[in-house]
Amino acid sequence: MVHRPLAVSPIVAALACLALAGAADAANRRIAISDYRWSAQDVQIDLGEHITWYWTGPDTMHSVTGDSPSSAGLDSDAGTNIPDHPVGDSFQLSFGRPGTYSFTCKLHSSVRGTVTVSGVPGDAVAEPDPVPANRVDLRAPRPRDMRLAERRFSGRGTQLQFDLGERAKLDADYYRIDRHGRSFAGWARWSAYIGENEVRFGARGKHFDAAPGRYVAELRSTDRSHNTGKPRRVRFEIVRHG
Repeated sequence: MVHRPLAVSPIVAALACLALAGAADAANRRIAISDYRWSAQDVQIDLGEHITWYWTGPDTMHSVTGDSPSSAGLDSDAGTNIPDHPVGDSFQLSFGRPGTYSFTCKLHSSVRGTVTVSGVPGDAVAEPDPVPANRVDLRAPRPRDMRLAERRFSGRGTQLQFDLGERAKLDADYYRIDRHGRSFAGWARWSAYIGENEVRFGARGKHFDAAPGRYVAELRSTDRSHNTGKPRRVRFEIVRHG
């Protein structure tokens, strides 16, 4: 008996190719939510795989909420109508049934997308996508080589020098020190730039009387993203001129 290969109809062959293509192209996906949209709005995965959404900012008041029969009850922000996530937060869903799942944000209808799950078993472990980078600067500025030209000076002040890796504002709160402890005596603020900076420190002005005595200054730098660094303390003494 001669065994002949089973003939496959063009339709069946096309469907098989589509299934294989889906299995090859689909994978666990990582999706960024930023600028009021998903980084990919039509996502395809295979059976048993998952999606991880990341809030990368600067806008983070978004939810991943099911709005179709297949996705009913799936919600990154169950129990609240006002989603608000910290930058870098994530939410993951695994899909065990084939179909098309539709999602939208509770607050912004344009922040939406669909997940299409094939009937082909997938790889629930592999993560081919990189973790999306945050689009908000979360690192506080760190002044380096901060130094006073003098520790004892008159009410005209002295030079404060420091280096910065980004533009920022530098604030100084002045505290007078005496036998009762310390008390607030005034403040100053300067604009600081990338590289080496030099500002007039401890000088008499509108917000600081610079009366003779011993002081400590608490210095904080704040960048354009409102990140504020840890305070740096500088001790100094103001003496009478002449």
